[in-house]
Amino acid sequence: MVKLVFARHGLSEWNKLNQFTGWVDVDLAPEGIEEAKEAGKKIKQAGIEFDIAFTSVLTRAIKTCNYILDGSDQLWVPQIKSWRLNERHYGALQGLNKQETRDKYGDEQVHIWRRSYDVLPPLSQEKPDRRYRHLAPQDIPKGENLKITLERALPFWQDEIAPALLDNKTVLVAAHGNSLRALAKHIEGISDEDIMNLEIPTGIPLVYEMDDQLNVLNKYYL
Repeated sequence: MVKLVFARHGLSEWNKLNQFTGWVDVDLAPEGIEEAKEAGKKIKQAGIEFDIAFTSVLTRAIKTCNYILDGSDQLWVPQIKSWRLNERHYGALQGLNKQETRDKYGDEQVHIWRRSYDVLPPLSQEKPDRRYRHLAPQDIPKGENLKITLERALPFWQDEIAPALLDNKTVLVAAHGNSLRALAKHIEGISDEDIMNLEIPTGIPLVYEMDDQLNVLNKYYL
């Protein structure tokens, strides 16, 4: 049996302000730092020892990963960062206040943009920053739904995360609400309809226990 731990980053500055964040690189709020530190303590108390950690290229996830490893006395664990674990790109919604967006477009429309599996948000025309300069133009999203988020996260699962688990390694993935929901959909076989109801809270480690074929045997929060 192998263990895979998902950790959604702690509360961010824009989570606190109720703004759509996506690929915008905001920092953790003070409360988010405490959430990440507490997650590290829980992992230490549970006796979980990692062999490798994966995270996105966004500050809030990287710092969460570091706080978790520090809090569990495992800062030595190697980390691999990839844009494929980034949060879903919210397109032109990024930076907007969620309540003000509901007031303008209506609750139902915003709910569809946020939670539907295959509906795109309004697309952004902003240019990506330098951390994505190695990507081909067609790989830079102008807006993503969960389906597209899964499509770009899945190769990283297949090439990096799954092989580590199959090599009997204990794995930490510190990422974002939607990139983790996308991976959860894949590994749990969640339907397009049911994935709309899955919410992964900030800063609380989610543990998967899996067999040698990566079938989920058990799932629980610490």
